[in-house]
Amino acid sequence: MELGLVREIGSKALLAGGGALLLYWTITAVKLVLSARGINPLIKQFFTQVAAGRIDAAYLLTTKSYRQHVNRQQFIRFLAGLKLNRFRNLKSGRPRMQEGDIILTVKLKADNDEELPLDFTFTKVEENWRIARINPANA
Repeated sequence: MELGLVREIGSKALLAGGGALLLYWTITAVKLVLSARGINPLIKQFFTQVAAGRIDAAYLLTTKSYRQHVNRQQFIRFLAGLKLNRFRNLKSGRPRMQEGDIILTVKLKADNDEELPLDFTFTKVEENWRIARINPANA
């Protein structure tokens, strides 16, 4: 009789714990999605500026800290090294948070199914998102 009681309480505790964990994950995911609003338009604007040859406008979408560490010439060389003109589509992955910043892996896709994954780190500056870092992703 005691064993049956322990099993019943254990099952209920396990279900309650699983429910609490599911609720926590759901709330965390919703908070992340809500806090990341504005990032996708920024990515689109960045690549639109680069594609149109407005490198200075794309460079200004980065944070002041980024521009202090990466000068305009280094930025241009970085973009040239990526050979972005080969790619036609982009697909963004799931955002992840790290120390208040949001990291998003963006995959650029070419017509020949070649992919170039890039990790973008975004920081909120006042009310707007800015690009704090761009790195080739470890694919």
